[in-house]
Amino acid sequence: MAKATKAKAAKATKAAAEQPHGYEFGGPLGAFGVSFGLPVLVYLFTFACNDISGCPAPSFLSPKTLSIDRLKLEVGWPEDGIWGLASWKASGALAAYYLLNLILHAILPAAEVDGTVLRSGGRLKYRLNTFYSNMATLAALAAGTIAQGAEFPVWTFISDNYVQLLTASTLLSYGLATFVYVRSFSVKTGNKNNRELAAGGHTGNILYDWFIGRELNPRVTIPLIGEVDLKEWCELRPGMMGWIILNCSWCAQQYRNYGYVTDSVVCITVVQALYIIDSWVHEPAVLTTMDITTDGFGMMLSFGDLVWVPFTYSLQTRYLSVYPRSLGPTGLISAGSLILIGFYIFRSANNQKNAFRTNPSDPSVAHLKYIETKTGSKLLTSGWWGIARHINYFGDWIQAWPYCLPTGIAGYQILAAGASSAEEAFVMADGRQVVQGEAKGWGMLITYFYIVYFGVLLIHRDGRDDLKCYRKYGEDWSKYKKIVRWRIIPGIY
Repeated sequence: MAKATKAKAAKATKAAAEQPHGYEFGGPLGAFGVSFGLPVLVYLFTFACNDISGCPAPSFLSPKTLSIDRLKLEVGWPEDGIWGLASWKASGALAAYYLLNLILHAILPAAEVDGTVLRSGGRLKYRLNTFYSNMATLAALAAGTIAQGAEFPVWTFISDNYVQLLTASTLLSYGLATFVYVRSFSVKTGNKNNRELAAGGHTGNILYDWFIGRELNPRVTIPLIGEVDLKEWCELRPGMMGWIILNCSWCAQQYRNYGYVTDSVVCITVVQALYIIDSWVHEPAVLTTMDITTDGFGMMLSFGDLVWVPFTYSLQTRYLSVYPRSLGPTGLISAGSLILIGFYIFRSANNQKNAFRTNPSDPSVAHLKYIETKTGSKLLTSGWWGIARHINYFGDWIQAWPYCLPTGIAGYQILAAGASSAEEAFVMADGRQVVQGEAKGWGMLITYFYIVYFGVLLIHRDGRDDLKCYRKYGEDWSKYKKIVRWRIIPGIY
């Protein structure tokens, strides 16, 4: 029975994959825009919101008087020009960080888990120990912070070399995407290692295939480390861990600036850390996500995992390291309530889906209604998944708000030490004063970017998933959509 079900699932997956996929993300033009536009956007955020002149830099508020030379001074453009954006020191430190992650992946206890059924009918085995390896890293950082406080060299190094670390991470993501693209041409049909090309990743257009990912699950064998599934390893390890590390470094920076740490920056750091750690605890669930089962590993995921997540998702704590806004009890309760509501929806929905997939007769899900498709798959039509087709996305988006709301009506200007100001100023350790001034509100374009971006991302993912499911289930999917009408937000969308 199990073999028949496995064969049926493989046949359905293969049939769906063989249907014409077409381009996604706007095709080659969109691939070019994302691949080379998003890195520019990350640098723009980095320089526009800075600890030298303000957030945003004053020249951005006065475009009529804007000059390149003045702007360079305001944003802290390196004296060496574009070459100053990188350094061997930062690149070496990043390489050491990745090596540490690989070593911990290899030596710490791990669970051996089977992935989903591939088009070939086989399954890949995954070595999962992200929770142990990343918690070991966090423990080492905590010990260093207890011993040396905000002057712990890891925190000061990140603050002093932030731009160079961003450059090293970006170049690494480009290099990794290129490596797996070139290597994908060695994939042979029927190989014993279950190597496959991603269904929509071999269009023949070099740029698009490099971006979307040509090989589905590229793996490499590293001396003394062993086999590493590059896509799964990058999904939860260096980037997600880097997100926590950057947040902690900005907490330390705030302490060095003012001699204290505010409840707002602690709130964001803690709630984001809990969100990330939860993904480590439930690491097997990542094996059923679109990133693993459908998308190839190319520039899209490489840059997203290694650069976009850590450097963009930590913008709020970086802002608060310079403008130390406090929430107070009411603000903390409000932020905590949103987190609990969003997390409850997100985790409960995902747990219900995973329980149903694993054992439909489990008492916790046996009462749920569903329709059975011609492929043998069962689509839930009650419980959380009867409310909306991606109710988990709704919970995920609710959690995004407490990441941004603590920054308030964002924006600040940095004045020289001893300068007079009409409003109360925060005085930094070096005597400079931080006020909101004319920048008030404009900083929200940066600190609230995550909410807008994440909403667009979830809507786009829903659309991609809808198309994937239609290819796989056909008329059964149309029938399912008539029963579960709402996509993400019940009653609205």
